[in-house]
Amino acid sequence: MSKLLNQFRSFYVRNYPDDMETQIDYFAVFGGLGWDVDTTKPISYLIEELILQNFSTLNEKIEELTLNESNNKRLLRALAIGDRRIFSAFKRAGLNNGNGGAALNFLQEKGLISIEYSREEPAQSLNPKKKLKRSIARHRISHKVLFTQPFIRFWFYFIAPHTKDILEKNYENLFKDFALKQNSYTSLVYEELSELLLNYHIRDSQILSSGSYWDANIEIDILTITDDEKIYVGECKWTNHQVNKKELHKIQEKCEKLEITPTQIVLFSKRGFSKELTNLSGKDLALYSSSDFAALVKNISKEELLEEFI
Repeated sequence: MSKLLNQFRSFYVRNYPDDMETQIDYFAVFGGLGWDVDTTKPISYLIEELILQNFSTLNEKIEELTLNESNNKRLLRALAIGDRRIFSAFKRAGLNNGNGGAALNFLQEKGLISIEYSREEPAQSLNPKKKLKRSIARHRISHKVLFTQPFIRFWFYFIAPHTKDILEKNYENLFKDFALKQNSYTSLVYEELSELLLNYHIRDSQILSSGSYWDANIEIDILTITDDEKIYVGECKWTNHQVNKKELHKIQEKCEKLEITPTQIVLFSKRGFSKELTNLSGKDLALYSSSDFAALVKNISKEELLEEFI
């Protein structure tokens, strides 16, 4: 069982939110922290009550985890807000392959991050005597990084940039930032959980490869391949409106560019789907909304609570 799934279940058993949308929203902020969270209270209220009022304690723990080393913290910040690609995170953090690589290795060994390896194939010319175009030849395949605890990513996404204001008890800019970016921030956790839900539903198959897919031109949220040569392609939308048929067309176009024929296209939506799209669901198209994530927390108990952040 993955660490993220353990944390998701632990959060649910500890706090029993009213619905799965609330579970996902609050888990994206507090997941891995290991504290009781009253999910009947507004999330912004809880950020102030649990995080900002305990800033000194939490910051001390963060400094301990990162050895209070600037390169480590700069890289975590860059990974939290960027596209998760290692090379672009080095650039954003002002690091090179040497000191950036050292920071990356330390954070991985510390268990704060994990590497998601690219499945992109190196470009090759159709004519072995002909060189690749410069733009293609210069493209570097880059692996990506995932945070092992949602709370650590939340800290470096929203809290660390506002440290000076927080020390002065000025929270206005932080909450403006959070209100503007909350859905975008939560999308990555939702994407990771969506992959877990898809793999739960195809658990009778042997999964050969699963995760996001990216190359120089295409990004797909979930691409899962099983040993019986079935291909599942998924897209995730954590937005406040229903997903419509246009999203289906987009993912079909991506599959055509990749020259793959999916066994099933799988769409995940925070707020459900249009009637037109719902009518198309079946063997070739699976649709999952927030309530379906209840499958991930079935038949668990307090005994499954794990050691977490604090």
